[in-house]
Amino acid sequence: MDSAEQYYEAKAALEWQVELGADEAIGDEPLDRYELVAEVPKPKAAKAKPAAAPIPMVEVDAVAVAKAAAAGAADLAGLEATLAAFELCELKRGARNLVFADGNPAARVMIIGEAPGRDEDREGKPFVGRAGMLLDRMLAAIDLGRAGPDPAASVYITNILPWRPPQDRDPSPEEIAMLRPFVTRHIELAAPDLIVLMGNISCLAMLGRKGITRMRGSWEEVLGRPALPMFHPAYLLRSPHAKREAWADLLNLKAKLG
Repeated sequence: MDSAEQYYEAKAALEWQVELGADEAIGDEPLDRYELVAEVPKPKAAKAKPAAAPIPMVEVDAVAVAKAAAAGAADLAGLEATLAAFELCELKRGARNLVFADGNPAARVMIIGEAPGRDEDREGKPFVGRAGMLLDRMLAAIDLGRAGPDPAASVYITNILPWRPPQDRDPSPEEIAMLRPFVTRHIELAAPDLIVLMGNISCLAMLGRKGITRMRGSWEEVLGRPALPMFHPAYLLRSPHAKREAWADLLNLKAKLG
């Protein structure tokens, strides 16, 4: 094949390749295409949304809420319903029943105990079980009882706490402060002539101090009414030697009533 034929054959082959789409000649130097990085446009970063402002934590003043709720009760039934609807005390979640009161609401004597125990929590009444039976015997010794219709011969009984603390532990200062407004309103609505504070917790809540061994037998004042600190019947069951002082306090109460 002469040079002319080679030229035309090569030309025809080139034209055929061009028709197939080959439009770039092979270079003299090898090309490493792994080193070529395609310029891919980067997507525009989305604008970050401003973080939502944190919801402020509002601390609830449980004592203020309790005061407002208690003040709104117009009678004892309303106070009981208000207390039953009060949700800020954790004791309520572990108790079976609300222990509000027992006895004659018109009685001259109002007894304020400490907190419900197991028997009180089960029955929904204050001072039941062994301590309650002892209290009934103590009252009967000075011609008083919780069931009598005569206000002069009956008593009205409640507690500082209406719900049983776990394992019958002492109430915390926060729990006492939270529930004291309901006790104060309870006294205002029942309007007794005399108050008996049974136990250290009752004295701490209503008088601001405790030390029942020193305080018992001496008249104090609660909301303008005479108040007598006395040993709790549960303490007397554990400490029979203190029954002599308890009897003296009962005679003191009877003399005050007379």
